[in-house]
Amino acid sequence: MWEADDSVDLWADAAPPHPSSATGGHENGRFVTGNLTTEDLDVERSLRPQRLDDYCGQDHIKQSLRILIEAAKSRGECLDHVIFSGPPGLGKTTLAAVVANEMGAQIKTTSGPAIARTGDLAAILTNLQPGDVLFIDEIHRLNRQVEEILYPAMEDFALDIVIGKGPAARSIRLDIPHFTLVGATTRSGMLTGPLRDRFGISFRLDYYSIADLADIVVRSATILGVEIDHESACEIASRSRGTPRLANRLLKRVRDYAQVRGGGHIDYPITREALSFFEIDELGLDWMDIRILETLVKTFRGRPVGLTTLASAVGEDPNTMEDVYEPYLLQRGLIVRTPQGRVATAVAFDHLGIEPPADA
Repeated sequence: MWEADDSVDLWADAAPPHPSSATGGHENGRFVTGNLTTEDLDVERSLRPQRLDDYCGQDHIKQSLRILIEAAKSRGECLDHVIFSGPPGLGKTTLAAVVANEMGAQIKTTSGPAIARTGDLAAILTNLQPGDVLFIDEIHRLNRQVEEILYPAMEDFALDIVIGKGPAARSIRLDIPHFTLVGATTRSGMLTGPLRDRFGISFRLDYYSIADLADIVVRSATILGVEIDHESACEIASRSRGTPRLANRLLKRVRDYAQVRGGGHIDYPITREALSFFEIDELGLDWMDIRILETLVKTFRGRPVGLTTLASAVGEDPNTMEDVYEPYLLQRGLIVRTPQGRVATAVAFDHLGIEPPADA
C-alpha cells in the first residue's frame, strides 16, 4: 500500500539504467554478449519489427499472440497481462512494442531497477491512459514494496493509498485506467509466486534457428542499406549463438569491415574474413571462450578444474566466469560441471583440433 506523502519524481518513460549494469559491466567490449550495449540502442530501434508479420522466428509465440490479440480487440478489452522470459537478446522488448502496436495502444517503458520507491510506480500508474501498455523490463528486480503496489493494479485496476499517519491514517482506493502490463525477465526463477500468478499469459522465448537468424540478417541489411547474399547471411547467423541481437551486431561489424576492405558489398569471403578478424569462430566463440577451452584442454589436459582455479588461470573473476562465459560453453557441450570441477569434453578437444589424452 502506498502512502500519499511518498515523494514522486519518476515519469513512465524514464530511461532504464545503463545496459551494462545488469552484469556489472563484465561484458563490455564482447561482440558475443546478448546483453544490450550502448551502441545497440539507436540501431536496434530502427531494426526492430513493428508488427507480428514482420517478426522473424518464435512462430508458436506469434501464432498464440495473434489469436489472443484478435480476441481481446474483438471484445473491446485490454489484452491480459503478459510475461516474456528468456535469455537476453531474444526479442522480449521488441515483442512488447509489437503487442502495443497490434493493440493500437501507446506503450510506456521502464525497468525494475528504475522503480526505486512505491511512489515512483504510483506516478506511472496514475499517468496511464485507458488501453495503454506498460512495459517493465527486468521485472524480477522490482523490490518487494513496489511489487505489492502492482497486485491490486493488475487484478482490480486500483491503487491503494494511505492518507495521514498514526491513529488518524486512513486508506482509500483510487481507480486507474485498464491497462496491459508486459513484463520481461531473464531470470524467471527470481519472480515471486504472487507476481508470476497474476500474469494471465506467459511465454518463454527460445534460441533462434540459423534459418530464422539468416532472415533477420537479410531484413536488417536491407534496412541498413547494405547488400548481402544468402550465403553470407547464413554464415553470420551460424555464429550468432541463436540470438538476433548478436546477429545484428555481427552484421554491423561485417558491414564496417566490408566498407573498408571489400568495397562495401558483403560476400561470403569478406564475411568469413571479417568474422575471423574480429575473432568470432564457427561456433560463435570469442577469444575468451577459446582461452577457457585451451586452458582446460592444454594446461590441465582434460582433468577436472575448480572454478576458482580456472578463473585464476584465465585471469577472470569467478562470478563472471560462472554467469557470463560458462552458460554458452555448457549449452554447446564443450564443458561439463562435475563435483570435482569443470571438465573439457571430447567436443572441445575436437573443436580445438587436439587429441584427447589416453586417460581423459
